[in-house]
Amino acid sequence: MAKLANYNKKRDFKETGEPKGSIPKSGLKHKIDKTKKLRFVVQRHHASRLHYDFRLELDGVLKSWAVPKGPSLYPKDKRLAMLVEDHPVDYATFEGVIPKGNYGAGVVHIFDSGYYDFIEASDAKEFLRRFKSGTLKFKLRGHILKGEFALVRMKGQDDNAWLLIKHKDRYASDGPYNSEPLCLYFH
Repeated sequence: MAKLANYNKKRDFKETGEPKGSIPKSGLKHKIDKTKKLRFVVQRHHASRLHYDFRLELDGVLKSWAVPKGPSLYPKDKRLAMLVEDHPVDYATFEGVIPKGNYGAGVVHIFDSGYYDFIEASDAKEFLRRFKSGTLKFKLRGHILKGEFALVRMKGQDDNAWLLIKHKDRYASDGPYNSEPLCLYFH
């Protein structure tokens, strides 16, 4: 439960519809199921400022980054991604309004979701080690976001400052990319 202590501390579950932080038993045992697909979700969060929350299922929780400009399919874009508190896996399906006066108050919509695969990591334990060292490479299999991406911790910055970068592949855009027109189209 310690993994989700910050998440739980910031929320009043009597007022918000967000899922209460708990970890599945398999996450507590750190038992790796090699056949299990790992989820990702990107949520458009219109709180005090509009941003996108990028989340990867790992080690029984959703590792989470706030991406102010949203993810990009253009490899030349290096989007700032601020590492935030872990979220429960159940948060992957959360959409709704977080009431005024609560942490993160505002509207949350799912922008994209799907599954991801490791690149350059043979299993979840190695991927977790790479997370701790500050470099993650993965392939997204979403409705909008597809192909190879990387999350890289910025050197000389706050430990929470990362960059979300799209690799050049067949799913990459060949010009500037803006998530907002897509978001308006899908919602």
